[in-house]
Amino acid sequence: MNAHPSSGHDSERDPGSGSGRGTDRWQATASAAGLLAEDGSVAVTIFAEMSALAVRTGAINLGQGFPDVDGPEYVKQAAIKAIEAGRNQYAPGDGVPELRQAVAEHQKRHYGLDVDPDTEVLVTTGATEALTASVLALTRPGDEVLTLEPFYDSHAAAIGMSGATHVTVPLVPGPEGFRLDVDALRSAATDRLRMILLNSPHNPTGTVLTRDELEVVAAVAREHDAIVVTDEVYEHLTFGAEHVPVATLPGMAERTLTISSSGKTFSFTGWKVGWVHGPADLVTAVRTVKQYLTYTSGAPFQPAIAQALADDDTPRALAASLAGRRDLLCAGLEAAGFVVTRPAGTYFVMADASAVLARLGLRDGVELCRRLPELAGVVAIPASAFCRAGSPTAQALANHVRFTFVKREEVLREAATRLASLGITPQ
Repeated sequence: MNAHPSSGHDSERDPGSGSGRGTDRWQATASAAGLLAEDGSVAVTIFAEMSALAVRTGAINLGQGFPDVDGPEYVKQAAIKAIEAGRNQYAPGDGVPELRQAVAEHQKRHYGLDVDPDTEVLVTTGATEALTASVLALTRPGDEVLTLEPFYDSHAAAIGMSGATHVTVPLVPGPEGFRLDVDALRSAATDRLRMILLNSPHNPTGTVLTRDELEVVAAVAREHDAIVVTDEVYEHLTFGAEHVPVATLPGMAERTLTISSSGKTFSFTGWKVGWVHGPADLVTAVRTVKQYLTYTSGAPFQPAIAQALADDDTPRALAASLAGRRDLLCAGLEAAGFVVTRPAGTYFVMADASAVLARLGLRDGVELCRRLPELAGVVAIPASAFCRAGSPTAQALANHVRFTFVKREEVLREAATRLASLGITPQ
């Protein structure tokens, strides 16, 4: 997959709805992320708002997905040793060699992917930088970038920065969880499709896309000569579901950029050590942009994560623990009157609060989340925060809220007790 295609894309491009024509780029970014009001003011993200609300009220914060315990001690000690050894100046822009090698070995060991650590791996400041740099490097006004909806908020913001047009296809809730509307996917793809930005295991729904669903994505990408950028940060945190990297599917390695990070897998979200790998020409394009963003970061953390990536037991134990904590929180939510869509992966569970809203006389998930700290001493995030304002998916999920279960069991038990005080009896 060439980083600079000519076929299927006009040289004179219509900026499209995502271009932000007539506005500064920061405004286009804020608008894409749903933060720009009609009067031009910029709101804080819902995550910042809810986290501040948790601090102000003393509520249990099940909104923002970060662990309340650290990752393995040996990884922390490896970082300390790197600091003491003087690895405190700029790391190479590509990332330290041992981490790039560790990423390549990880992909070979888990997925059978042959990755050249010297030309096909780039270390980034978390997965977020990898995603943003990929979108900025490989799209421009007139291009279309297709994502799932609901979507992780930084996906929309990155598309807004690039000036490309954001196209979405829905994940639809049902008895088997949230599933991809494959007919909508096929219909949404046009000759302007440049990139499919995919997230599986999926935040916020906890869906793990099936091989059949991914085969449809791959077919659409091949048909339209599109790049696929995959956000796989929860790759090891699945509960009985198979995670299938898109790059392993026939004909997809040459057009796929695969992104992951250490934050979720090893519970070091604050270290911000991520990576992207794929064909050398695409990685070169991403590197060209990335070097003018952070250039490099996390010098003593990179060798520590290189050691961690050889450890398959820790992620396996974390996934098993999270499965139990998922079940604990789901039971508490159901007892409080929520209808839960049980996740197959990630840190998160989506819950339909319709019965709770009716009982409390509240309008929607946004109002519930703003009142929940006062009513029950718990913080959650409304599902609409992960949707385009006014979209059919936003309307369909208006009563849904997202909770995280990546907290200690005693915290989740206390949250369940507090939620029970809402006084809802399941029907």
